[in-house]
Amino acid sequence: EAGAEVTLVSGPTSQATPAGVTRIDVTSAAEMAAAVDANLAGVDAFVAVAAVADYTPAAPSKTKIKKTSAPQTIALTPTVEILATVVARPDAPYCVGFAAETDDVEHNAEEKRRRKKLPLIIANRAQDAFGRDDNAVTLFDDAGAHPVPRMEKLALARRLVAEIARRLPKR
Repeated sequence: EAGAEVTLVSGPTSQATPAGVTRIDVTSAAEMAAAVDANLAGVDAFVAVAAVADYTPAAPSKTKIKKTSAPQTIALTPTVEILATVVARPDAPYCVGFAAETDDVEHNAEEKRRRKKLPLIIANRAQDAFGRDDNAVTLFDDAGAHPVPRMEKLALARRLVAEIARRLPKR
């Protein structure tokens, strides 16, 4: 059985690229959307692990905005929803999303899964995950909610890869 070919599209990070992974570095949501679009041909699964940003400045300043005593307002425009764009493609791969929620995890995650038409979303309480070495998640699919017990994050990552692989359409 051959291993998976993995392409990682990543914003700036100090994290090392895992062995055997092709990495594409980007610095904006627009660059990430373009890189994802350019690398979808022949992909079996697309896993969107985090939103880049929901909004971007409508008119970015080319120079520093100097501090004054007057209040400042910065107009924002929504960024492209990369995952929604991928799942809407006629040749869409199997798409997996994540939902880090602060409250009402089950309702919010399932609503997001249905709205984005995702076959699978993996959700957790944000305040229980960030800054910790372990995590507990719930998988939501058409069959319902499937809790995964709290475990060390590397073990959880391996479990999630196995869960995604199990759900991939058979070729």
